[in-house]
Amino acid sequence: MSGVSQQELEGWQSPAKPKVRSRAEANAAVLPAVSDVSLQSRVHVPGRNLQDLRGVLGNPEYRVPTGIPWSHRVRAFFGRPLRARLARGRRRFLRRAAVNCQALQQRVLQDLLKLNSGSAFARDFGLTPGMTVQQLRGQVPISDYELYRPYVDRMLRGETSALLGRRNRLLMFAMTSGTTSSSKYIPVTSRFLADYRAGWQMWGIELYRTVPGLPDLNVVQIASSHCRSLTPAGTPCGNISGLVASMQNPLVRSLYTIPAAVADISDADLKRRLILSLAYGDPHVGMFVTANPSTLLQLFESVQRNPEQLLRDLHDGLRSQITLPGSAGRRLKAAVRSRADRSRHLQQLLRLYGQLAPRDVWPNLQVMACWTGGSASAYISRLREICEGITICDHGLHASEGRMTMPLAAETSAGMLEIGTHFFEFLPVEKADSPDPHVLSAWELTPGREYYILLTTSSGFYRYNIRDVVRCTGFHGDAPLLEFLHKGAHISSITGEKISESQVVEAVRAAQADSGLCTTQFTMTPEWLDQPGYTLYVDLRRHTESTQLERFASLVEQQLCSRNEEYREKRQTGRLGAIRMRALPESAWQTLQQTRLKKSGGSAEQYKHPCLMPDPEFRSVFLQACGLAGEPLRQTHL
Repeated sequence: MSGVSQQELEGWQSPAKPKVRSRAEANAAVLPAVSDVSLQSRVHVPGRNLQDLRGVLGNPEYRVPTGIPWSHRVRAFFGRPLRARLARGRRRFLRRAAVNCQALQQRVLQDLLKLNSGSAFARDFGLTPGMTVQQLRGQVPISDYELYRPYVDRMLRGETSALLGRRNRLLMFAMTSGTTSSSKYIPVTSRFLADYRAGWQMWGIELYRTVPGLPDLNVVQIASSHCRSLTPAGTPCGNISGLVASMQNPLVRSLYTIPAAVADISDADLKRRLILSLAYGDPHVGMFVTANPSTLLQLFESVQRNPEQLLRDLHDGLRSQITLPGSAGRRLKAAVRSRADRSRHLQQLLRLYGQLAPRDVWPNLQVMACWTGGSASAYISRLREICEGITICDHGLHASEGRMTMPLAAETSAGMLEIGTHFFEFLPVEKADSPDPHVLSAWELTPGREYYILLTTSSGFYRYNIRDVVRCTGFHGDAPLLEFLHKGAHISSITGEKISESQVVEAVRAAQADSGLCTTQFTMTPEWLDQPGYTLYVDLRRHTESTQLERFASLVEQQLCSRNEEYREKRQTGRLGAIRMRALPESAWQTLQQTRLKKSGGSAEQYKHPCLMPDPEFRSVFLQACGLAGEPLRQTHL
């Protein structure tokens, strides 16, 4: 190993915390060795609403005072016209949405009917520009991907007119695992991409407008490749986030710490090391952006477990590991050059605090942007613990099929429906099994009610049931505000109790708060024994006494009973047994993720951990796949 002594490694492996009177004094002790960043310029914004962030600091003209390179300030200066234009566009959209949601949605529908008129699907189902919403509902049934699969298969072979009009250019296919065993291929067109980028820009510009100093700082965005494979016709298949990254102009691209080429690294371990080296090597990070909070936790916890590897990679560089050809490979090699000064600085932090906490590594880090609703909310308490003092923002409900909501406030998963891009319909959850359900338009929703969301998009899908269950939380003028609850497939019912994934997540989160027991990951599944019931599998990184497990299981049971009247009644009458709790090692959860990704064809960044698995075979299949089928497991019964 070059550049790092054995004595230094021993210091990293057993970091001793000196007696420091305060964190500020510890920071001051580090400052003389650091030339590129001032730990004393830390900005912590605990505010919730984006509009309140400036008020928290009391200065609308606030700038990060020290440690920011002049090149960043120059970049922020030249980016002002673009930010101003995007901010004006957001304001116009919000005004229009508030005044007349119905007119805007009807115009979007007509645009989409015209865009893909002449496609084979449009001819087969009698779709023509000018038809009304009621006529559309009479021509196209509510359906899932299987209705479109034959048409998509034709597109994979090069027949783009199967779903698209002649002016709707196909760019790629977004691959997603969905809820079935085989991958879905979602057409991404030029119109679709423009709508997708516009939604992200309207969400992001409000952060840049309201979070102090953010335009001067960098962004760590974790994306996946848009070209993981090619169709027989040569069209790329992958993740849309990678396509967006590859198409950014140089000024925007300079905001991002992670080069777009990292998304094309196929070796998962090398990709993780590159992301860590680049992110921790940049002291001027203001925001992290990725879909799943579990991705952030995996990165931060991997550094907690093995900081030595990160420090070596920073000290020695990872140039020799890069095999990408061409200019992308050369740029990536330059980005992962040796950063010995940064490595020594992080080593000092590690010796002072015993860990590399985000707030110390990046003193001006202000925002962690990721999903916070549905099953993702199970990770937020742990993320908040690691990222103390940093605002966590949800960037809206979105999937490979399109963006759906745009949050208007920080630290809430609820967002306004993006009514300017897709045409939306809503199926009340309680009417989902009706042969002729009454479907509602966006402006007809009722606060507090739950709905399946149906999409008509520029990809050529009509009345597409993405199987996301959302709850209406209110309105912005005429436009509904929605929060994601769970996938419709994640409903479990042994004797009619109909437990939802969101109920399980809420029950476990409440039990965590009451017990102080932190479960990094968990999954509940039905189990048919002498008495049917549910088993809660948990990932416990710390040693836990059996009495703590018993109390935790009891708390989960109480919380679930309070949220589901049918479940409570089934427990009281003995038709369902008590919740069983089993702790599994971290390796088992890693195997679960790898197995599900291999089966579905999705990417690690796309992975949505199942907090409720309705399939009763989950237990035997999962434990067998993890090599645990014959091993005794820690178990608690109520």
